[in-house]
Amino acid sequence: MIVNIAAYHFVHVDAPQALADALFERAEGLGLRGTVLVSGEGVNLFLAGAAAGIDGFLDGLRQDGRFADVQVKLSHSCRQPFARLKVKVKPEIISFRRDDASPLRRERAPAVDPPTLARWLRQGRDDAGRRVVMLDTRNQQEIEYGTFAGALTLPIRKFTDLPQALAPHRDALADATVVSFCTGGIRCEKAALWMRDDGMDNVLQLDGGILGYFERVGGFGYDGRCFVFDERVALDPQLRPLVDDAA
Repeated sequence: MIVNIAAYHFVHVDAPQALADALFERAEGLGLRGTVLVSGEGVNLFLAGAAAGIDGFLDGLRQDGRFADVQVKLSHSCRQPFARLKVKVKPEIISFRRDDASPLRRERAPAVDPPTLARWLRQGRDDAGRRVVMLDTRNQQEIEYGTFAGALTLPIRKFTDLPQALAPHRDALADATVVSFCTGGIRCEKAALWMRDDGMDNVLQLDGGILGYFERVGGFGYDGRCFVFDERVALDPQLRPLVDDAA
């Protein structure tokens, strides 16, 4: 059985290339495959391999004080979903190209945890009695596989398209509690910061994204699967791959 992990962590990295080289050496030595992005703002990783290899990689990562608190989403598959190991240095670990959305420049945007969100969805309002609008920050390809029931979805091809696509909807969202979400939390973390900085103080982020919601709550309120960027294609609310044969 293959263990798959998805994780990101925003933290100042003074020497991104040195960290990338060290992470590549460690992951390769443990027989892992996947993609790791490193920048001056942190790391974003998707890795898969044997349980012992994944445990060894995470133990080593957390020994670095900058990543001691990294939160990881776990799932399993019968086969390795990545063809090879890639570790790259990028300007951002998720490209948004807006300085006002950097989690390193301010406190993290307010978040709602999966159990609380599930309760809000069941009761049809948040704890203050406001209607809840789920805002999907992913692209159209991902949304085709599934999203939260009734979510506001936007016609975007890449994350940097979000601000322009959201503009026509802002007035209609003013009386709601808006919960931004994405696959694992990294995009909605940046999006929530930008939206709040741009005057939308009614925006929260879904802590852990869809994968964190599936892991802690299951599929309540969600229609379909969650697209992932590897050979598994998409995961259902039990975190089972759409494509997963043992061959």
